[in-house]
Amino acid sequence: MSRGNAWVLGASGQIGRVAVQALVEDGWEVTAASRGGGRDARWGGAVRTAALDRDEDGALAAALGDGCEVLVDMVAYGADHARQLTGLTDLIGSAVVISSGAVYEDDQGRSFDTQGEPDGAPRYPVPIPETQRTVPAGGATYGTRKIQLEQDLLAAGDTLPVTLLRAGAIHGAYCRSPRELYFVKRLLDGRGRRVLSYGGTSRFHPVHVSTLAELIRLAAGRPGSRVLNAGDPQAPTVAEIGEAVDAVLGRRTETVLMAGPPGDDGVGSTPWSAAHPIVYDMTAAERELGYQPVTGYVESLPETVEWIAAQLKGKDWTEAFPLMLRAYGKKLFDYAAEDAWLETYDRKA
Repeated sequence: MSRGNAWVLGASGQIGRVAVQALVEDGWEVTAASRGGGRDARWGGAVRTAALDRDEDGALAAALGDGCEVLVDMVAYGADHARQLTGLTDLIGSAVVISSGAVYEDDQGRSFDTQGEPDGAPRYPVPIPETQRTVPAGGATYGTRKIQLEQDLLAAGDTLPVTLLRAGAIHGAYCRSPRELYFVKRLLDGRGRRVLSYGGTSRFHPVHVSTLAELIRLAAGRPGSRVLNAGDPQAPTVAEIGEAVDAVLGRRTETVLMAGPPGDDGVGSTPWSAAHPIVYDMTAAERELGYQPVTGYVESLPETVEWIAAQLKGKDWTEAFPLMLRAYGKKLFDYAAEDAWLETYDRKA
């Protein structure tokens, strides 16, 4: 028996591809909407597709037609998208919306937005509960836009039950900015040593796309207004992640530990580097949705690594992953600076 109609916005992205499949397997009649209207080969013929630019005036309302029981939104940001969704309560029974752990700030007001400032590294409780204070709502940054979205959607109350999932460091195939690239490329380039700042102990809680898909599936079947963290059952250190990538590719790398923060030359900096651990509490998801882990970081890693390696074939990393270049710059793979640092390190050893 069908559970009803489900619409997925951003269906061709890394989360959407897996979420569509999870909803289909759970008995939903799914329409997968994206700008290009593409189809994943794994979905099968039962999934309807729609080409949709949700920012075009009236486009989402027209596409929904008679409406849906649940709308899953991977690509909602800020007040405008909140206004769009709350203006369609006559067409949407409930919603599941992807938010971000970037909305949290510590008790001194430090957050992802302040990390580049002197003493700007946030020191969160471990693990971070959903009750932890958040950045001010607004339109200035990714985090402030996401909390604005959250607050405006929750203010809709009973007219639009919405589950907001505060995702950690998302990983999996089809990621446009995969953090694992940091280790995969080094191995493919034959690098035998790597330098990790903060003693290799940085922890930035990952969440695999299948974990997010499971949370989406559960929330779709249990409508309600709530905010939940979304993270894997483990939050490995950056050193442990490097060792796990080594294992997937059958390589062995010497890890050289830098006691403090990365240098100005970028040596020791990784996409996980943080002075203090960022770990999300998952007990609310277990309590509210009956969530149980479906995979762990190490178990899910081979597919991710293989997909990244395939994207790099015949391409420079800046071409294969331009968003990584935009986010981290060319210092991410400045081997000359790294070798110079290692030469100095070896002389002192």
